[in-house]
Amino acid sequence: MTAMRDLDGSVLALSGGIGGAKLALGLSHLVVPEKLIIVANTADDFEHLDLSVSPDIDTLVYTLAGLSNDELGWGRRGETWNFMTALEAIGGPRWFRLGDGDLAMHVERSHRLRAGETLSDITADIARRLGIGLTLLPMTDDRVRTRLETDEGWLDFQDYFVRRACAPMVRSVVFAGSETATPQPMLMRALAHPRLRAVVICPSNPFISIEPILSLPNVRAAIAACPAPVILVSPIIGGKSVKGPTAKMMRELGQTPSAVAASRCYEGLLDAVIVDHKDAGTTAAEHGAAVFPAHTLMRTLEDRRVVAAKVLDVADSLAGKVA
Repeated sequence: MTAMRDLDGSVLALSGGIGGAKLALGLSHLVVPEKLIIVANTADDFEHLDLSVSPDIDTLVYTLAGLSNDELGWGRRGETWNFMTALEAIGGPRWFRLGDGDLAMHVERSHRLRAGETLSDITADIARRLGIGLTLLPMTDDRVRTRLETDEGWLDFQDYFVRRACAPMVRSVVFAGSETATPQPMLMRALAHPRLRAVVICPSNPFISIEPILSLPNVRAAIAACPAPVILVSPIIGGKSVKGPTAKMMRELGQTPSAVAASRCYEGLLDAVIVDHKDAGTTAAEHGAAVFPAHTLMRTLEDRRVVAAKVLDVADSLAGKVA
């Protein structure tokens, strides 16, 4: 079972994949492992080639273990593609590419799930084996799947995101199964802890990376009632998303892409938002939270540390005001 930890002074971060993993890595350099909890979106998970694939968990694992493929932005460093080459040669599907090293992750996860282990316990064990000391949690051990209503009809998330390269116009997003799923227990314990240091919403897509976590029963209410400061690092810089379809989805869902629009996705939850210097002219009244400018484009490890340090400084400056 996932280990119990002393939650006094812990930092809890909600994360999607690439953007969230960058901030998670920065936090991991500044917060002792025993006091850092990263909660991963699992509504992107799907079954491919009879394997259970957890893209956001794996991006976090590879990043935190120093194994990420910085050239591709996803997968393992030094990846080879013999399996995919052989599969394609005999007519197998090639729209979702699994590298040889990455394949090991999915095979191991799949057989352990079939043997009755939970995703939480499997994730914790793999993280430990790869030298990750912090607590990495799936948002739930139950099945939740993102589905998008588009101008091409309803699409499962990976069909939209990978097979169709985010090309269809999005009209709405639902999270099938979230209404009956049980949030990861440590997530709920942390949110209720009187001496939690901070709740951090990583710079991940609000619609498809963070909202699935918030859609789980009682999670949004627990964050709203949380005694710790809740801080967003905006995924939008100067009206553009750093990576992925965030800005495109905002436009299609009737919003003007901006740091303010990103904050408004979390209305009623935030105590502070960290925006890039390009958005420093926006106000607390617009965001519904205190605004702190910083250099938020995280290209290097030092960038990630700097943003993480800003998050912690803001959290500590607000601690007495929201307690």
